[in-house]
Amino acid sequence: MKSILLILFVLFSFVARAQKIDSIYFNLYTDSLKKGVHNYINVDGKTSTGSFQPLMADEVGFSSTAGKWEGNSLIFDRDTKTDSVIVTAWLKDRPSVKKSVTIYLKKIEIEPPLKSERELLDEWQKKSRKRN
Repeated sequence: MKSILLILFVLFSFVARAQKIDSIYFNLYTDSLKKGVHNYINVDGKTSTGSFQPLMADEVGFSSTAGKWEGNSLIFDRDTKTDSVIVTAWLKDRPSVKKSVTIYLKKIEIEPPLKSERELLDEWQKKSRKRN
């Protein structure tokens, strides 16, 4: 019984060692960040076996020159004046493994104005009349 436990322990240690993160990389979904929303900052870890895995806020730490962090999300107030931010990520268990990137903020936010309830109802009624 003891020998089986020892074998399992040895096998587990090899598996755990094989999954060790060697380096980290930013895998950004966009070329610019938006103000007033949660901007998810995706960081992938490259394992010693060459595979990549996404890292969460419990595994990687974040800092930036502007904005506020909630987990992996970076949030900017709508009135933020900065045009770019330097984001740094590091492994929490090995802070020497880190990476930085400069990301720009979207300068012009084109948001179509939302229609009022009355405008929507009028529009639907017009469409309905045209069909009949």
